[in-house]
Amino acid sequence: MRVSDFDFELPENLIALRPARPRDAARLLVIGPEENALEDRIVRDLPSFLAPGDLLVFNDTKVIPARLFGTRTRGEASAKIEVMLHRRVSASEWRAFLRPAKKLNIGEEISFPGGLSATVEEKAEGGEAGLRFSASGPALDAAIAAAGEMPLPPYIARKRATDKEDLADYQTLYAAEPGAVAAPTAGLHFTPELMDALAARGVGTVRLTLHVGAGTFLPVTAEDTEEHRMHAEWGEISEEEAAAINEARAKGGRIVAVGTTSLRLLESAADAKGVVHPFAKETDIFITPGYRFRATDILMTNFHLPRSTLFMLVSALRSTDEMKRAYAHAVAAKYRFYSYGDACLIYGAPMNGTKT
Repeated sequence: MRVSDFDFELPENLIALRPARPRDAARLLVIGPEENALEDRIVRDLPSFLAPGDLLVFNDTKVIPARLFGTRTRGEASAKIEVMLHRRVSASEWRAFLRPAKKLNIGEEISFPGGLSATVEEKAEGGEAGLRFSASGPALDAAIAAAGEMPLPPYIARKRATDKEDLADYQTLYAAEPGAVAAPTAGLHFTPELMDALAARGVGTVRLTLHVGAGTFLPVTAEDTEEHRMHAEWGEISEEEAAAINEARAKGGRIVAVGTTSLRLLESAADAKGVVHPFAKETDIFITPGYRFRATDILMTNFHLPRSTLFMLVSALRSTDEMKRAYAHAVAAKYRFYSYGDACLIYGAPMNGTKT
């Protein structure tokens, strides 16, 4: 498929720079279950679209302050370097995106505030590099927490500086497992009051872990989807979590993925019959139209970038034409886009094997 097939017009002023307050006051565009059915609601209305026995699947990853600013010194010359961590490799090693990468050679050192440093051990395409830090394990975690800042998406960071509000705003209510360098943003809409309303409705919940990487922000530069390479992300589903998902579906409940990260992990762990198995490894699953969903019936997600892998994913759940019409409606109705923006609830098309 041509990447240009997933392009659409988006006015710059619809990119949200702050979240809705309270979180569950954000708007919610309901897409489906009938073809081309659209309904304008708010996130607080979510329980009315679910039934007793349905199961919400959350991603409980916790965002770390993964954007670091350091200095490379070469003799008397120095250069400022921005480091965006995106995947941990070992107790002392991370994959990262460097800017400007051309100012660094393999073997050179980047110094950060607080005495932390990192050596460039490898350089790859797109500014990606392998870094070995001077600290390891919990000591490295503490040093990153002290030196780093919350890694707001580029389309927000270009418009304003990160501040103290982002420490809470860019973290889900249920974040528990540190390791993400980007938030699972659909989860940002949930409040204690909404969680209570869902429980009162008889809707179950389960929490998985997928550590979201900075690759989620990278543009698709290929002209054909078959030429695009996804960056791998670490995911975990325990035996108990897999059993809860399978039991809910066996009893007729629908599996509702909160965010594309939850969906990608579910689909990575499911077999051809839709049974979800325990999972503890990296996934680089790339979902495009034509994919047959195995474990996900409904997706709650934010609005995504044109030509992005995430817009391709939602187009697989319904169809590219239908999602373009839905996004055109959202633009006309002035929904707010991206990480701090509004949400949509997308029913999987029956052709995908999903329940409506």
